[in-house]
Amino acid sequence: MSTGQSFAYPLSFGATSEGSRTRFALWAPGADAVDLVIDGMPPIPMAPAEGWWSCEAAVGADTAYRFRLPDGTSVPDPASRAQRDDVHGPSVVIDPRDYRWQQADWLGRPWEEVVLYELHPGLLGGYAGVAAQLPKLKALGITAVELMPIADCPGRRNWGYDGVLPFAPNLAYGTPDDLKRLIDRAHALEMMVFLDVVYNHFGPDGNYLASYAPQFFREDIATPWGAAIDFRRPEVRRYFTENVLYWLMEYRFDGLRFDAAHAITEPDWLDEMAATVRRTVEPGRHVHLVLEHDGNIASHLAGDFDAQWNDDAHHVMHVLLTGETGGYYADYADAPASKLARALSEGFIYQGEPSPHRAGEKRGTPSGMLPPSAFVFFLQNHDQIGNRAFGERLTTLADPGALKAAVALQLLTPQIPLIFMGEEYGSETPFFFFTDHNPELAKAVREGRRREFAAFAAFNDVGVEALPDPNAVDTFERSRPVAPDAAHGEAMFAYYRNLLDLRRQHIVPGIRAAQSMGAQALGDAAVMASWRLGNGRRLTIACNLGADAVSVAPVAGDVIFASDPDVKAEVAAGRLPPRATIATCGPAEGTEP
Repeated sequence: MSTGQSFAYPLSFGATSEGSRTRFALWAPGADAVDLVIDGMPPIPMAPAEGWWSCEAAVGADTAYRFRLPDGTSVPDPASRAQRDDVHGPSVVIDPRDYRWQQADWLGRPWEEVVLYELHPGLLGGYAGVAAQLPKLKALGITAVELMPIADCPGRRNWGYDGVLPFAPNLAYGTPDDLKRLIDRAHALEMMVFLDVVYNHFGPDGNYLASYAPQFFREDIATPWGAAIDFRRPEVRRYFTENVLYWLMEYRFDGLRFDAAHAITEPDWLDEMAATVRRTVEPGRHVHLVLEHDGNIASHLAGDFDAQWNDDAHHVMHVLLTGETGGYYADYADAPASKLARALSEGFIYQGEPSPHRAGEKRGTPSGMLPPSAFVFFLQNHDQIGNRAFGERLTTLADPGALKAAVALQLLTPQIPLIFMGEEYGSETPFFFFTDHNPELAKAVREGRRREFAAFAAFNDVGVEALPDPNAVDTFERSRPVAPDAAHGEAMFAYYRNLLDLRRQHIVPGIRAAQSMGAQALGDAAVMASWRLGNGRRLTIACNLGADAVSVAPVAGDVIFASDPDVKAEVAAGRLPPRATIATCGPAEGTEP
């Protein structure tokens, strides 16, 4: 591969280094005047132009600067490429051309080859620590690591969804060049790197936008996390579209995951932005766009987005594995095996049906016309573990045999699998919600979580005071994933590696143009599903998560996986044992499973 090339994406906002000079631009329609403040220099008045303020200064890379408002408040650059200290500190001029990429002509990998591994950079030792883990993840069969949000947020410990400076990689994990070295290293290993981005809100500490650009936010509506961003304004749309292109073009990320896109007030921006990405990215380069969207809106996936995290599939699997039916799991309590069959054959379970958890509100649109690869299938992720009161993983909630059967189903379907860090060696370590806020905000978060969980029966005896304190260092440290013991960890790693190798051999070659051939429930906790793969093969999977055997019709094709040696004979005799999965692959015949 070619080496030594640099990449810089031109931004309308922020500081643009031009060698010995730097241009500065700020959208501040609510300010009467703005000064550029640079350490060791007199303030430089910025020139106004229709809500924009701009100037030039004879400074280069690594210069610290702020913008000063008429009331004397000095604020960081909302398009800061880096911060010197934290979100309240000065911004730093970065010249992205200083980094020379070693894998400059990397073009990525096609979507059907994606096996995602979601991780929190801080828990794995920052950008350098993640880079050190890449060879092991490659050996496992991972083709793409997905970083939880890295936009700068308060403190050194945070999930990342409290970000307030979307262009500034969090210094707690390393420098901007450290992040580029991580991505470069991944590309050298033929691995992709995805980034989780948050465009539906800003965090509660360190966002100064409202003080000079109140037009950035809406006054008539709000999100569950704070003020709603006003995507009706062209400057706001441009700010976030440029952020998307910045990560993809300047940092060479291979894909983005858009957090809670249903909370973005103008959904047409999503499609507009995605179309802009497709027009901008270099020809032949594989770049992937993935939604998290509670509304199950299939039209986005019929356009320029590759896929959506399928919460429906997770939720019904969780009900089947744990028996939990509280909260949103109530929507999956009735006939869960039939609902799982729909998730396997059509993607979304809720395609316009009323949601009991939402008081009968209808949710979703038809998705059966979409390919299986339009859905990211996971058994666990940061939300589904960390938003529990005690951050329990499925390893502590589910029967071990049933969980292994579920993993086989997940990794062998033509849907795109996502593994959360630690799953691959059966970690039982909790993943808690953690923060590093100032004392006042830390108290508010702590008390808010206690109110949230006060009505849960689990706290009747111990009280909500037993909840881990999100701001405590120990809460963060206890969230690091570790194997229960070396032997168990090695066995689980081998189990995942074998399944991902089978996926690479038998499933990946046919994911493109794959189509469902139907799915059906086999009793209360078992399913059978088939797909016609794009290479003319038929994939069939039968999975029983229950404690009792179920009847099953003969499964055509060569057995590529069975939970244990006896399963093949049992299925041939018309019986699928409890907590077992079998997968076959053979010539497609067009019959229903």
